[in-house]
Amino acid sequence: MLRLTSDHFPVFVPFGVIGFYRYLWYLIRIAASLTYRPVPLPENPTYIAEEDVTIIVPTIDAGEEFKEAAHSWLVGKPKEILIITEEKMLGPLQDLANQVDPERIRVLTVPFANKRLQMSHGIKNTTTDIIVFADDDAIWPPTLLPYVLACFEDQKVGGVGTSQRVQPVGERMTVWEVLAAFRLSIRNIEIASSTHIDGGIPCLSGRTAAYRTVILKDPEFLHGFTHDYWLGKYQLNSGDDKFLTRWMVSHGWSTYVQCCKEAELLSTMKPNWRFLKQVLRWTRNTWRSDLRSLFMERYIWTAHPYVAYTMVDKLFNPFTLLVGPVLVAYVVYKSTIPVQDGGYHLPWWWVYLSILRGGVHTERIHRNVIISYVVWLLATRTAKLLPHLWYRPQDIIYVPAFILFGYYFAVMKIYALLTLHETGWGTRAGIGDARAATAAADAGATGGGYIEKTLPDTPGYPQPQQPPQPYAPPQQQYYQQTPVEMQTGYAR
Repeated sequence: MLRLTSDHFPVFVPFGVIGFYRYLWYLIRIAASLTYRPVPLPENPTYIAEEDVTIIVPTIDAGEEFKEAAHSWLVGKPKEILIITEEKMLGPLQDLANQVDPERIRVLTVPFANKRLQMSHGIKNTTTDIIVFADDDAIWPPTLLPYVLACFEDQKVGGVGTSQRVQPVGERMTVWEVLAAFRLSIRNIEIASSTHIDGGIPCLSGRTAAYRTVILKDPEFLHGFTHDYWLGKYQLNSGDDKFLTRWMVSHGWSTYVQCCKEAELLSTMKPNWRFLKQVLRWTRNTWRSDLRSLFMERYIWTAHPYVAYTMVDKLFNPFTLLVGPVLVAYVVYKSTIPVQDGGYHLPWWWVYLSILRGGVHTERIHRNVIISYVVWLLATRTAKLLPHLWYRPQDIIYVPAFILFGYYFAVMKIYALLTLHETGWGTRAGIGDARAATAAADAGATGGGYIEKTLPDTPGYPQPQQPPQPYAPPQQQYYQQTPVEMQTGYAR
């Protein structure tokens, strides 16, 4: 493309520089991800899953896939699994829990379906040093828990994530699942490189992430987590993993991601067009969180400057991506105009094939411009997906769909930016109003009469006789936090 900047094309020089810059940083990310190394297992681990790990699973509609996931969690031998659901789902979920392991799986309820309230309820009922949040369909390898716990040997680490792959819902992946798999492959490279470069990460994915209980038991955290508002008036229910990641940064905790087969989980994605609704929700959450990190909280600039750079890059990415087809259309239009009338003179290599065929014709020039652009897109996008195609070469037929999805996603990002006030879940029925759910929880916390419900045939578990107290390890406090002024749950 830089050849086009000669002669009559000075306007393309900045865009050639931008393209060179972006692919240079892509190569830097690839190099960093290749030099990244996961934390190895310690010889004498401080934390043992059987004593120190509680898995919290907020859900409202778990089905048969839950049983496969739960069996994979239990292989790691956690002390307990807490399933947090709404009251009307207590019976079905208790039946599922009884089919898997009634001794180690406990089902608790909240009055309304609200993920953050469900998570906070699980936190209050946890007695172990480490909490692992997991989606109800996240399938773990047998070695995931030991590799996650290995990161907590560093007492500065407060949160740990893992790499991910897509588990098909049916026998074969649909095009939607392949698109999701492409995105996860790219994400695995990004999080490995950012972890290696400056130790940060834009988001510890909520599909599976582990945290020190002492951090989450903090009353300040629990209040901010369940009273999180965008622009002070739109209460947020989703985006919990973004909040948790920002809390780690703003309170001085390090994070780490184990990108290795031993800690790589499998997760299902929507196998149909509803995947686009998932992406829209994630995109809105990313906009809100990144804008807060960069311009409101601003801790990310000094704690993890490389991650801050990637956030800024993503702010402009949809606009720079859409410039490409606009410029191609402009070139095609200008090539229809004679040079003496202000049209563009095309370099010889754009019309070489036409010359071989006996003459230069306008329509052939148009085709050459468009074909060159399509070939460039196919080559660069295929190169970007090589880590995924190395393991699933059959997915190469979906590269054109990935290119089209990229342009759709750019438009979607702009739409999401203009609709950040939309805070609904989008893909799940039964998610109630966040304000009503929070009000009910607050009423229960202040003596409003909320009582934990259990089924008559549910195995008995010892219940605390006193209201849950902020958790502290039996030995020395891991981290001494200096006082920070708080506003709507965020460090300023």
